[in-house]
Amino acid sequence: MSETRDRFTCSAAQDAATTPCAWDGCAGSGEYRAPKDRRLADYLMFCLEHVRAYNARWDFHAGASVADLEAEIRSAATWERPTWKMGSLGAGVRATGNRSGRPGARTRMSDPFGFAAGTDFEDRKKTREADAQARATPGGSVARNRALKALDLSGPITLEALKERYKALVKKHHPDANGGSAEAEDRMKVINEAYQTLRASLASA
Repeated sequence: MSETRDRFTCSAAQDAATTPCAWDGCAGSGEYRAPKDRRLADYLMFCLEHVRAYNARWDFHAGASVADLEAEIRSAATWERPTWKMGSLGAGVRATGNRSGRPGARTRMSDPFGFAAGTDFEDRKKTREADAQARATPGGSVARNRALKALDLSGPITLEALKERYKALVKKHHPDANGGSAEAEDRMKVINEAYQTLRASLASA
């Protein structure tokens, strides 16, 4: 086994020694390869000095169009994995309410991992907004009053006051500060939901 490996090493060394450096005017042997183009299929052989010089000035994206660069960026954003339009392969997206496709139609999305939490795609947020709009009163929406009560606040409030109250409640009720208590975790869910409701209310005011 050792003899076979030694013969292979010697053969490779001899091949490298007989391959001249591809650098114009260099009499050295080409022991190091460098790609000819971005296909990475064909290579040039250089000596150590010139392979360093070649690599230093070689541009992988030379000759690529703007469309090629944009396509590569989009592919890299998904780790070069294929993607599909939402709902085309069973993503759990379905229309609710107005089925005509006209403005006012709502879309409900199955989100078992909670990726849409706190966004317009969150079903609970849409329910809160619809409830507030339908049952608004001169004193404020039902959802807003409920959120104020959950945070032990009374209106009118400012965004700064809301943030200060939220930070204080998080510090007090966070599960990590309460030994991982399930009760604290449930309390934090209520606090987070109330905070999001009030923040959205202040932003739209």
